[in-house]
Amino acid sequence: MVNTSNFTKRLEKILDYYSLSAAAFAEEIDFNRSTISHLLSGRNKPSLEFVMKLYQKFPEVDMDWLLFGKGSFPSTGENLKSLDNQKQIETSNEENSLNLFSAENDTEVKRNIQVNQNVKNIERIVIFYTDGSFNVYQN
Repeated sequence: MVNTSNFTKRLEKILDYYSLSAAAFAEEIDFNRSTISHLLSGRNKPSLEFVMKLYQKFPEVDMDWLLFGKGSFPSTGENLKSLDNQKQIETSNEENSLNLFSAENDTEVKRNIQVNQNVKNIERIVIFYTDGSFNVYQN
């Protein structure tokens, strides 16, 4: 669970680090100014949408540090290497998932499905990514 007062201190540290006012920060991550104000005052807890937008704009901010105070900010060199490795893995996984649904694999997948006595047709497959995006593959 996110401790609101500690979260507020960490959010303020991010604003100081990037020399941003609350209004400029809201604009930077394309978020409502009043929501940022409520987060900074401790009135509200962060939403998933807020965290995802912050992470998209500032990927060097460690989410464990932001939400739970574990880790450090600004990220150390080791953390940034880990971030680069994670992005490479995600890109590779996305490419592999796209290859899975190529025309060559399509007939093999259909053949494997038809082996089953209870033949069921796949209507669509939805893949959700950790950045909040998703891909839909429809038959």
